[in-house]
Amino acid sequence: MRTGVAIDLGTSGFRAQKIDLESGEIKKTVITLRNPLPGANVMDHLDFAIHYGLDKAHGLSATAVKNILTELGVEPEEMEKFSICGNPIQLSIFQGIPIEDLAYAGERKKQKYHIEEQNRDSRVVPLAEIVGFEDFKNCKLFVPPAIKHEVGADALALIVKAGMVESDEVAIATDYGTNAEMALKSNGIIYTGSAAAGPALEGQEIEYGSIASPHTICDVEFEGENLRCYVLDRDMKTTMGDLVNPKTGEVVEKGEVTAKGITGTGVIALIEAGMRNKLIVLPKIQTPEKIIYLQNGIKFTEKDLIAAGRAIGALRAGHITLCAAAGIEMEDLKVAHMSGAAGTYMDAAKAHQVGMIPYNANYVSQIGNTSLTVAREILLSEDRLWELQAIAKEIVGTHVMFATSEAFKEAYLLELAYWNEGMAFKMLQKFLKKKKLPMISEPSTILKIDRQVERDIPELGEEGLEVLEKVGTYLTMVIEDCQGCKKCVKVCPNGALRTEDSGLVKIRTDLCDGANCQRCLHACPDDRFKWENLTVAGL
Repeated sequence: MRTGVAIDLGTSGFRAQKIDLESGEIKKTVITLRNPLPGANVMDHLDFAIHYGLDKAHGLSATAVKNILTELGVEPEEMEKFSICGNPIQLSIFQGIPIEDLAYAGERKKQKYHIEEQNRDSRVVPLAEIVGFEDFKNCKLFVPPAIKHEVGADALALIVKAGMVESDEVAIATDYGTNAEMALKSNGIIYTGSAAAGPALEGQEIEYGSIASPHTICDVEFEGENLRCYVLDRDMKTTMGDLVNPKTGEVVEKGEVTAKGITGTGVIALIEAGMRNKLIVLPKIQTPEKIIYLQNGIKFTEKDLIAAGRAIGALRAGHITLCAAAGIEMEDLKVAHMSGAAGTYMDAAKAHQVGMIPYNANYVSQIGNTSLTVAREILLSEDRLWELQAIAKEIVGTHVMFATSEAFKEAYLLELAYWNEGMAFKMLQKFLKKKKLPMISEPSTILKIDRQVERDIPELGEEGLEVLEKVGTYLTMVIEDCQGCKKCVKVCPNGALRTEDSGLVKIRTDLCDGANCQRCLHACPDDRFKWENLTVAGL
């Protein structure tokens, strides 16, 4: 069999497929539950690469990919083609391309720091040129293009698969994930942006949260006063779970499958159902213990509600900002496209009710994992790669930097007041009008949902799905004259760090919170714990 591998290098995790290049058949799928780099979002990954070295970041990414190839059962000498897709930061880190041009907004800063913009066009190169893949001598690497340096291949995949290039209708497409890429088309121009919605949409930063994987709650619905949980089974199909009393956790009726966590889509469904049934009155949970109980001991707390509210607020603020940039109102958005794992498993009607889809939309299409789809297309056809390059050059686009946008800042502050402080919806509308931002109205009652795929990865292959709960990437160092107090171990909130008597420190990077934490660094009484001394294990 002539073998190729397509991989989506996602911010919250990697998804890869082994493919028969002659028949085009998918043979096996492997997904990870986390990204191998420290941190919960793309800005953490960018920060890590800039402050501690692109070589370290690349090493972690490359090691994770090689572990995935091992799980796929692919030997270096048998792989002919390898294709990747993802946002510019993830693709650049994997290829070892400098990322300073992605870290600074505006030409003045780039000139001030003498930063050169990197070429991120389509390319085909020997995989052996990538550090760590020298053994893959017979394999070519296929990389799709960015539209602009800050609008990556994943955004292009979203735009193309949503049909926005050919269509003239006003429409918005959103990849519901940690980095939440979005594109709005109006008057022939595509406006793009990326809201750091946070990992809550991928089920992370939620106490019992998990990326979509087998045995995770993906949906809930009230049956009388009790909550029915719906859980993904081994094949990632939605299966009926337990019926539970949400106030006590008592199991009223056993379901078909056990659960070990809740996905971002499950969280959204829970918030919608909770608000509809007055179990949630923002920003509080209206139960005696301020907790909503789900099956198998899984709980949802007010802290989780705040994290999810931030994510939903960032998404809606992004939609408002793109409308402001295009000079249109939110009510002009009648068509919405949803992609990514969360965008696939989410109940679109519930997402619409909580504002993750513009309230005036009357048609929603769920189009699956567009990034992995494009990676597979270019693996099977080099012509498709160059066709995407031509499309990227033709797109008349305007990228809106939400980090520096006054409209986004104003809209997001209002969203935080609504979700986290209990500001009334009518007051939110009033302030949007006062600040001359596009208005949000009540949800439309007519909503046609076109669910084009049942799963974000529609076909898993005859060898099925393998879930790598442990990405298998580590940073290590030896601390000379370490006193063995283990304070660094004790303060780690995720159990990502361990030490040995020899002074060896080992950090499991997929569990590490990275730049937002670094408690280990500050806990060392002798100031000997220095991140710059860490090296990648196993490269």
